[in-house]
Amino acid sequence: MGKRLLIVLASLVAVAALVVGAIFFYGFVRSSVEADDAGETYSSSGARTEDDEDFGSVEIYDVLTDGSLEPAASGLTLTVWETFVRVVTPDFAAEVMSQYRVGDAPDSDTLAYVYQDDDPVFWILAANLATSENEADLVATLVHEYAHILTLTSAEMDTHAASCETIELSEGCALGDSYLFAFEQQFWSGYDETAPTPDNEDGDAAYEFYLAHEDDFVSDYAATNVVEDIAECFSAFVLEDKPSGDSVTAQKLDFFWQYPELEAIRERIRAEFEDDLGLVG
Repeated sequence: MGKRLLIVLASLVAVAALVVGAIFFYGFVRSSVEADDAGETYSSSGARTEDDEDFGSVEIYDVLTDGSLEPAASGLTLTVWETFVRVVTPDFAAEVMSQYRVGDAPDSDTLAYVYQDDDPVFWILAANLATSENEADLVATLVHEYAHILTLTSAEMDTHAASCETIELSEGCALGDSYLFAFEQQFWSGYDETAPTPDNEDGDAAYEFYLAHEDDFVSDYAATNVVEDIAECFSAFVLEDKPSGDSVTAQKLDFFWQYPELEAIRERIRAEFEDDLGLVG
């Protein structure tokens, strides 16, 4: 009788050990990626995760009204966000940015991009950690993305226009006094029908156009369309010395000096990154 009792107790202990082990294993798996009852998944940082066409699986952070992130970020994820905030200012990040999405895609050569939220007042930043470790490249890219927001914000675009006589994009219709329309009229209106359209995404066609007009662009990517051209030129305007001469690229960088508010942004960013990037004046 006593022997049988010992056997039963031993069996119960073994079963309990299996249950505890299963619970431990399940908990370990969920610490990496969790799923709630609604089917959403979460990373170990507590951020929601989602499949992204550009960066694979991305972590999603909400931008709070003070410019901080929910949940809190760390490591390179936090470094990229903090660098972006230094570029745009904490107030701008708090007022304009609604979300920060982070992936790690070594096979992608894209460092970051921005796009409008469903409410066009707000914007989303997406960043690729795999290409974010070089600070000079990171800052240049984030200044480029800042330029997109500055030139495509709802203050520069009619987001509800029924028709458009300036530049029509997914973000809306460029206002007649917008930076983008002024830039397009000065630098793109003289091209023939071979010029990429404002919403062009065909890289091969853009590169052919670049080769035909290489002296007109600060980079081959700038020839993608007028939207990318103004962003690339703004980044060069901020991070490079004031150009001399009257080349088309020099004229494009000079374009921004006619706007005191953009010159002030240039000086602020250069002062902010003076020690990091060795910028002077």
